[in-house]
Amino acid sequence: MKTPSTEVGPGMWAFVAFFVLALALWLLMRSMFGRLRRINLAERDREQAERERAERAGLARDASGEGEEPSSQDASGVGDRSEEGERRGDEV
Repeated sequence: MKTPSTEVGPGMWAFVAFFVLALALWLLMRSMFGRLRRINLAERDREQAERERAERAGLARDASGEGEEPSSQDASGVGDRSEEGERRGDEV
């Protein structure tokens, strides 16, 4: 007489479930990285546009004969503006 096996393995359905979860994770990560890339590019474009606008305003001010704006730097050359808004270009 054969005794029934007491070994129980995960089986084919466990593999299929794991594969589906791995595929869903891969798709979500791909989507997230794409969105982060677009946000980073949009931020970079916005900063570049602001810089160009400031340069144009500076050139227009120089052409009109007005002096420069007072800077926020003291005699030591150290500014008193906060640097919270400044970011490196490679940060996500």
